[in-house]
Amino acid sequence: MPQDTLLFAAPGNLFVTLVAALFGLIVGSFLNVVIHRIPKMMQRESDNYVAAESGKPPPHTDKYNLMLPHSHCTACGHRITALENIPVISYLALRGKCSACKAPISARYPLVEILTGALSALLVWHFGSGWAGLASLLFAFLLIAMTFIDADTQMLPDDLTFPLLWAGLLVNINGTFVPLHDAVIGAAAGYLALWSVYWAFKLATGKEGMGYGDFKLLAALGAWLGWTMLPTIILLSSVVGALVGIVLIVLAKRGRDKPIPFGPYLAAAGVIALLYGAPLSQLTLGLVG
Repeated sequence: MPQDTLLFAAPGNLFVTLVAALFGLIVGSFLNVVIHRIPKMMQRESDNYVAAESGKPPPHTDKYNLMLPHSHCTACGHRITALENIPVISYLALRGKCSACKAPISARYPLVEILTGALSALLVWHFGSGWAGLASLLFAFLLIAMTFIDADTQMLPDDLTFPLLWAGLLVNINGTFVPLHDAVIGAAAGYLALWSVYWAFKLATGKEGMGYGDFKLLAALGAWLGWTMLPTIILLSSVVGALVGIVLIVLAKRGRDKPIPFGPYLAAAGVIALLYGAPLSQLTLGLVG
């Protein structure tokens, strides 16, 4: 098949990039469901487990997953129609309100859709629509979902971190982004790096500085990008996290003792490293040296 066809277009193909952007908008709409429902699914499962251990009937018996119940207004229960579920356009047409009860719809829904569409376009423009480009989309979609879940709940679900980790190892079997042995070492080193920081901080202060989900996320990033990229990812995420944390404390009057999720900064650093890892890695080594 020619290299410039739709399926295997080379980097920089404008038409395929636009298709990727539209595809990203659609996936972004689904990611909104993932972000909203996975924490609730976890809580319901936990509630049922606690009830079973106590010999009580499960409090949640209805079906609740990524497909059921159908999308609906959380205020009045109005079922969202197909025309009301068009990414971004429906939000603008409805003026950010439910068509039935006029309750406000969070602006984050179109934000996630736009972010996913824009990032999809950037990745396909950079990598093309071959294996590397498609793999990079999976990488981005999982990171976007984890970013917003962690921001909401300060949790990074195993249902997302583990698939990201295993996908990274599988993608690199043929060295798509890094050699497989670099990916395996990256997964182990990524986990152990933050695990060591966690225990050092806990032993020194008696407090927990981060969650286990952060270990797993950095392990997943190591599986995708290799162990040599880990210092760059940690440095990027720490700098961005510190800056955002200062802004939140100063402008939003956020308490200094209120924990700030680290997952979004790891995710952002991972995407940046995927796109511009080589020059950033050289810069990081130069700064360290």
